[in-house]
Amino acid sequence: MNNTLGSDGKSPIRVLLVDDSLITLVILKRIISTAPEIEVVGTATNGKEALALIPALKPDVICTDLHMPVMDGLEFTREVMDRFPHPILVLSISVQKDQTSNIFQLLEAGAIDVMAKPRGNAEADYAVDQRELIGKIKVLAGVVALRKRRKEPHAMASPGMNGLPTIKGVPPRIIGVGASTGGPQAFEEVLSHLPGKLPVPLLCVQHISEGFMQGLVDWLAQKCAMKISIAESGLLPQPGTAYFPREGSHLLLDDQGRLECSNALPCNGHRPAIDITFKSLARHYGNGAVGVLLTGMGRDGVDGMVAIAQAGGVTIAQDEASSIIFGMPKEAIAAHAARFVLPLTKVAPTLVKLFDPATNAYGS
Repeated sequence: MNNTLGSDGKSPIRVLLVDDSLITLVILKRIISTAPEIEVVGTATNGKEALALIPALKPDVICTDLHMPVMDGLEFTREVMDRFPHPILVLSISVQKDQTSNIFQLLEAGAIDVMAKPRGNAEADYAVDQRELIGKIKVLAGVVALRKRRKEPHAMASPGMNGLPTIKGVPPRIIGVGASTGGPQAFEEVLSHLPGKLPVPLLCVQHISEGFMQGLVDWLAQKCAMKISIAESGLLPQPGTAYFPREGSHLLLDDQGRLECSNALPCNGHRPAIDITFKSLARHYGNGAVGVLLTGMGRDGVDGMVAIAQAGGVTIAQDEASSIIFGMPKEAIAAHAARFVLPLTKVAPTLVKLFDPATNAYGS
């Protein structure tokens, strides 16, 4: 066990690895050993074994597989969140059709993020896996107020919430929603509380590891009244439908207002990038665009929120208390791009309220 300080002089991030494959554990330990600011403090081959280790090891982050003997990843995650909540990263093979609900059930149970198991073969693949795993562990280690989140009652947001002025304007014509770490859970909370007959389309961007986008869409489709779909270039976005980008592509609108999945270069390291989607909505719909920025690390989406706000559209940022990572929303607030700062449970009611001329957030 490495007890030295990290390169920044702080104590290393303590990681517990849980996987029944000894080969996988070796690969994970080898990757993590390249980051001096992270150390593996223990390994376990099933959830029951890992639960017994947590009190003594006091890990900062737990990385777990889904399929394991004795106690699988889902039961393990539920036990961890009930007994001593810790940030959990799920490491699994990319989601197959018959595994979608199982993988995303771990996120429902309290796991924060998911990525494909490092392959440990081709040099190029190894370098990509190394960057992604180390990056995700560092992000999860920053979740300082983790707790088991219980459903809060859904209440309508009042027009002057958080001291923001009442906004007058035109009814929305399209909604953009973006998220990163903690986003699948946030999207489930928002989209599952929107009506299937919402009169406008939604364009949604989630930063998620390669191989999991279709699984995310399939999982959300089981939870929501509205249609959840992977976007197809050339189609006109339809009301009551939430569109997610194709795997590894940006989602925007072309000159005719049709959906476009672009393979353009990543924007600030992201493809899909929330900024590209939001700027596209501002450009095509002006004050009829709504931008919603949810939990996540970094500042993707901030410039897009600025564009929507400058065009006269409504902008909403998730508040700190309900965010798993208060990075992107915080940056949007600091840039004066968020006109409303709301708890997650009030985002969907507020969006619905925008379409009620008697009580909407634009004022009467």
